[in-house]
Amino acid sequence: MRRREFIPFFMIAVILPCAAYAEKGTLPVVGYLGFDSAEKSKELLVSFRDGLRSRGFVENQNVAIEYRFAEGKYDRFPELAANFVQDRVQVIVAATGTNGVLATTAATKTIPIVFAIAMDPVSLGVVSSLNRPGGNATGVSMYTPQLTAKRLEFLAELTPEGGSIAVLINPTNPNGSVVASDAEAAAKSLGRTIQVLKASTDEQIAIAFGEIKDRKHAALLVSPDAFYIARRERLAMLCEQNRIPAIYEWSLFVKYGGLMSYSPRITDVSRQLGVYTGKILNGAAPADLPVEQPIKFELAINLRTAKTIGLSIPPKLLARADEVIE
Repeated sequence: MRRREFIPFFMIAVILPCAAYAEKGTLPVVGYLGFDSAEKSKELLVSFRDGLRSRGFVENQNVAIEYRFAEGKYDRFPELAANFVQDRVQVIVAATGTNGVLATTAATKTIPIVFAIAMDPVSLGVVSSLNRPGGNATGVSMYTPQLTAKRLEFLAELTPEGGSIAVLINPTNPNGSVVASDAEAAAKSLGRTIQVLKASTDEQIAIAFGEIKDRKHAALLVSPDAFYIARRERLAMLCEQNRIPAIYEWSLFVKYGGLMSYSPRITDVSRQLGVYTGKILNGAAPADLPVEQPIKFELAINLRTAKTIGLSIPPKLLARADEVIE
């Protein structure tokens, strides 16, 4: 074969497989279920794709990703998870928190599931054990009672003059009662009192903030909850309007005007979801992949918000911050 004939043949040999992969249904399909909107999930999706890439998978080249977002509405999770089951995706990623994980694991016992959850998945029956999940689901669990205690400790440092601390929980989330219990124990050791307030709708959030303002609570702890994360701008705005020092789970709140957060780095969690998804696509069984638990945590502080609400951050606390927004 002459060289000028070889080059077109070589190009065809490369292009034809790419064209075939581009056809719908020829690539393995991952179903990604998010708690928020697509627009607000961009940073997390970048980290997720990076994790996939580390295992050899690049979107639209050798893997396809179908995205569904609950827009902060828990009642959408069952339908969205069922859609993935009907579409027969190869893996479902439940980047949703507790309620979305429960909806996804209820929808299928055969399709592999990779989850991010703020509770102990063993106590919920999602996995048999952290080391050997044993079923079709594995992922990342961020739960540890020490996180709630640490967040209250930071609030106590911010308000050394004392006063009660409000704890906002979502009663429709199974982790609500766990956070309340952990907060009660931690507050007792700090010599502070807490009041648990419940809100699972926008109207109830407004009512809760009315109680916080009227009872002049010194500070607020917002429990880990996808419903609250999807409303991070509103919660930050209400805290600013009422001059309430508040601490949240994720730094996503701080970037949207929240005062302070303490948690694992959410982009690290999202990347690990991508890594596990890639491992499963490469043939690993969820039953054999241990549920990961973060060992690194970050404190984020928004100094602009502190100034707006007239709060001075203690130098020792500021020195411990991993991320500071000025």
